[in-house]
Formats: sequence, C-alpha cells, structure tokens
Amino acid sequence: MPKKKNIKKKKKIVKKISPKSGFAKRRSLSKKPLVKRKALSKKPVRRGAKKVNKATLRKKTSVIKGSKRRLRLQKDYKPTKSEAFMNPMQVEYFRQKLHKWRKAVLQESSETLKHLKEETSGIADPSDRATIETEHALELRTRDRQRKLLLKIDQALERIDSGIYGFCEVTGAPISLFRLEARPIATMSIEAQELHEKKEKVQNND
Repeated sequence: MPKKKNIKKKKKIVKKISPKSGFAKRRSLSKKPLVKRKALSKKPVRRGAKKVNKATLRKKTSVIKGSKRRLRLQKDYKPTKSEAFMNPMQVEYFRQKLHKWRKAVLQESSETLKHLKEETSGIADPSDRATIETEHALELRTRDRQRKLLLKIDQALERIDSGIYGFCEVTGAPISLFRLEARPIATMSIEAQELHEKKEKVQNND
C-alpha cells in the first residue's frame, strides 16, 4: 500500500488589527495633500455704478440723525393768520427775531459794563462825582434788567426747540401773532396775562 502523504494543513494566520492601528491607517488614508485655494477674483464693477463716498455718507446720516435744516425765509416774510399756526416758517421767523434781539441786548450790556468800569476816583469836584455815581447806579439797574431779559429770551428759544413756543402756558391756547410780534418772549395770552395781573394786585393789597 502506498504511504499516504501527510498533508499538512496550512493554517491561515489571521492578523488581528488593533483598533488603534486601524484608526491610524484610516486617518493616514483620509489625509489628502492640501490644495491651495484660488484667490477669489474680484467682481468687475458695473459700468455706470457710482462709487459711494464715505464722507458724503457720514454727512447724510448726521442730517438724518438729528440736525434739522434751517429754513430760508424771504426778506419780506411776516406771519399771517391765514397760515397754520406755528408752522415751520413762523417758527423760524420768531427764532431769528429772538436771536437778533439777543444780539442787540448783549451789545448794550457790554457797553453798559464799559461805563461801569470807568474810574471815578480822579474827579475832584464832589458834585460831578455824585452825578457820576447816580449814573452808575442807573446803569447797574439797566444791566440787571438786561440780564433778566436775556434769561427770558433764552427760555423762549428753548420753548421753540421743544415745540411749545407760541402757546399759552396757562390755558394751552395759541397766543395771538400780534402779541408775539410785539413781545416774542410772551408766555401767556392777553386774557391769561390780564387775569394773572389782577390776581397779583389782589394779593399785594391783602
């Protein structure tokens, strides 16, 4: 009998791959060479498209935010009853009127101050000295009146800015244009002013 050849069974060797080494291989495979991105090409500017200037844009935004443009009045403009009461034209008219008045009062006040600074010590004659002192006392009173008037003018300008100028502070009714023309710092209508003066007289008599 022929001898049976010993057939050696080849054992299949299965290499176990550890999870770490497998992850490393996957990671190495997933890594791809970096490709430089192409620089984005700038879009061509359309013909006719206007470039926005930053300076002009700032000016526009500042105007929108708060700065109100002043109206230009005609030289012969005067408020009339046919117009809406305290429309923008009338408000600007009285604003300019108050500013002119304020400027004139400041000019007078500076002149009064110059007179007050004059020295009286060099005058020998007592009568001349007395007359100058009385003049100075009158100028002091004038300066005090000017100071109070400037305060009232400033208050009227504040009422214009707050949008309540021209309305009676007692009744809330419109003050007549005739009264405002004569006295732009008026805060009460004629009727309310008369009633106020009567009350003051009664209080003084008591």
